Amino acid sequence: MNKKNAITLLLLLLLSLRVSAQKWDELSKTPQMGWSSWNKFQGNIDEDIIKSIADAMVSSGLRDAGYIYVNIDDCWHGKRDSNGFIQADPKHFPHGIKALADYIHARGLKLGIYSDAGSETCAGRPGSLGHEYQDALQYARWDIDYLKYDWCNTTNINARGAYQLMSDALRAAGRPIFFSMCEWGDNNPWRWARDIGNSWRIGPDIWCSFDSTRVFPTYVQYSVLDCINKNDSLRSYAGPGHWNDPDMLEVGNGLTVNQDRAHFTMWCMMASPLILGNDVRNMSAETKAILTNRELIAIDQDELGVQGLRFLRREGLDYWFKPLANGDWAMTILNPTRQPIVCKVNWQDFNFTDEAVSKRSTAFNKIVYKVRNLWTGRMEGKTSLKNKIDRQLTIPAQDVVTYRLYRK
Repeated sequence: MNKKNAITLLLLLLLSLRVSAQKWDELSKTPQMGWSSWNKFQGNIDEDIIKSIADAMVSSGLRDAGYIYVNIDDCWHGKRDSNGFIQADPKHFPHGIKALADYIHARGLKLGIYSDAGSETCAGRPGSLGHEYQDALQYARWDIDYLKYDWCNTTNINARGAYQLMSDALRAAGRPIFFSMCEWGDNNPWRWARDIGNSWRIGPDIWCSFDSTRVFPTYVQYSVLDCINKNDSLRSYAGPGHWNDPDMLEVGNGLTVNQDRAHFTMWCMMASPLILGNDVRNMSAETKAILTNRELIAIDQDELGVQGLRFLRREGLDYWFKPLANGDWAMTILNPTRQPIVCKVNWQDFNFTDEAVSKRSTAFNKIVYKVRNLWTGRMEGKTSLKNKIDRQLTIPAQDVVTYRLYRK
C-alpha cells in the first residue's frame, strides 16, 4: 500500500468513528480564558512573539489567574504538503507548531490555533474546506488544545453542516480540543450549535471602541456596547459546556480605564469567554489590575454557569444581575453614557425571579445580603428589608459599580 492510499484509508476510518456527541464537553464547564493574537497583532505574528507572550502570561500572573490558552489566530499557515496536510509558514514558524506547543505546555499553558470553514481564511491562507479530517488529525499530532474556526470564503456552504463536520473531525482525531465557532452569528448558531461547539460567536468582530459601530461596505465591527446589547437577548442559550461569545477583549488596547473596567465587568457578568487581545508583555498597572481581578473572574467562572441579565434600565443606567452557585448574586450598575450619573439604590426595587433561566429569586424583601464592592474590595454594609433608599451612588461615565451580594 502506498503512502497516499494509507492516508485515504486512515481518513475513511476516522469518518467511520462519528458519534452522536461531537465535542469535548468537559473542556467548557466554565467559559474559556486565554489570549489571542488577532486584536493586537493581526497577521504580524511569528513564533518568537507567541513564545514571549506565553512567558509574559506566566510572569504577570495571568496564567495563575486562569488564562491558560495562548491562541495563534490567522496567518500562521504555510502550504499543504504533497499529501494535503497543512504546514506552518516556514519563515515565521521555522521550528513548526509542534515545537511551539511543547514550549507552551512546558509553561503550564495550552496552545490554540486557527482555521476557516471556507476555501481560504479571512487573510487568504489555506482554509479547511475539503481537508477537515486531515487538519484535525494534524492538530492532534501537534498537540493543539483549541481551535478557532472562522467563516470567510464560505459561499454556498451550509453553516451547521460545516461546523458539524469539523466537530466530528476533532472528535475522531482523538485529542480533546476546545472548539470555538467563529460564524459571526449569521445563521443563529445559538439555536443549533450546543452539541457541536464549546462556544460560538454571536456577532461581528469587535473593535476598540466603547460605543461606536464601525461600518464598512461589506461588513461592520461592533463596539463594546453593541456586543452587550446583542448578547443580552441570548442568555437562555448559554450554560456549562456551551457559551455565547461576544468576541475577544479589547482591554488594554486604547480604551480609557473606566471603559476597560466596564468592558471586563460586563464580559464577566455575561459569563463570556475571557480571551485577552492586548500585548500582555507591556501592560499598564491599571490594565493588569483589571485583568487579574480574581473576584470578577470568579463571577465569570461561577460553576452555576448562568449568563447575567439586564433586569432594569432607568434614568440612563442599566442594572444587571447574575445568580451564583452558592446562593449569592452579582450585581452591576452600568453607565453606558458619556456623563456621570447619580442614582439612589433601593434594594426593594430589585425583587424578581429569573424565570427564564435559573429560577432563582433575589428576594430582597426576605433576605439580607452582605454587600462587597468588587472594584474597591471593600464591604459596604448590607441590603435592607425596609422599603427605603439605602444609598446614593455616582456612576462615572462609561463605567460600572459592581457588587457581590453574599447570602451567608
